[in-house]
Amino acid sequence: MTDTPLTLGILIFPGFPMACLTSCIEPLRAANEISGRKAFRWQVIAETNTPVPSSAGVSFAPDMALFEVQDIDLLLFTSSPNESFKTPARAHAALQRLSRRKTRLGAISGGVFALARTGLSGDTPMSVHWCYEAAFQAEFPDIPIQNTVICQDGPLTTISGASAVFDQMLTLIEERLGGDIMAEVACWFQHPYIRSATAAQKTPAHTTAKSRDQLPQQVAKAIEHFAEHIESPIQISDVAEAVGVSTRSLERNFKEATGQSPLKYYRRMRMNQARQLVLYSNTPVTEVAFMVGYSTPSAFLRHYRESFGRTPIADRRAKNSMRVGSSDALPIG
Repeated sequence: MTDTPLTLGILIFPGFPMACLTSCIEPLRAANEISGRKAFRWQVIAETNTPVPSSAGVSFAPDMALFEVQDIDLLLFTSSPNESFKTPARAHAALQRLSRRKTRLGAISGGVFALARTGLSGDTPMSVHWCYEAAFQAEFPDIPIQNTVICQDGPLTTISGASAVFDQMLTLIEERLGGDIMAEVACWFQHPYIRSATAAQKTPAHTTAKSRDQLPQQVAKAIEHFAEHIESPIQISDVAEAVGVSTRSLERNFKEATGQSPLKYYRRMRMNQARQLVLYSNTPVTEVAFMVGYSTPSAFLRHYRESFGRTPIADRRAKNSMRVGSSDALPIG
């Protein structure tokens, strides 16, 4: 335990998810109340002093602007994947000043995009929410992506979503106040279990009410092979051979587990990755088609419309029209 309070800064951009903000603050508030100590402090920070709209349209007045921040231990960016600083030179100067003062930088959910765009992250691995992986990799091919809920590598702490933020705050509470206080805080909020930073992100199994880790082993292994061959499609018979079953057996297992054939499931995975790129990147649609394994755009456009009920261009326009201010909603994970 330590008597020095830890000061957390949450740097909010337009369209940030409120759940990420509250998942930072509420467990720390409870820890202070339960322990009877001011073990934690927090500040809501923005690029300027003007109110910032969340993804739900609720605006928050920051405690201070970034350039006013002095002493802070951890600064977490939270934003939509489309955001960056409006005055980069001034913001970067403030961040570099904080880094020299040993402030640890990090990001939550879509905030990894804003952090990576500063250039301060270098090639440090990051935890990227599964729904943003394709768009992040397309924009930052030299930054390794971790599929863990939290990544604390080098000078950065990156967190995949709001539930993972809560886990990270519980870890800080345990470090500062001990396991008993941490457990009581978790019970206050009925937090079901406390994941380690290295726990894998939960990803949905399409067309089912399960996550992928709940699927039969052979089906899960086949899906791993599908994920490794998005850009260069693989034959279902080759996947069956790789997981050690016959093609017919794999088809039967897939139908039982997901309600779909392996081929349809595979196509859905490719379409979902395509949609990430359509919604969260500026990659041209024809290039998106090639990135998910289509040799010609026409088949891609047909399958995309069959999957989502609209063309990629219409989907991108619809997403832009639903943005809050200059940003769009985030998953809270």
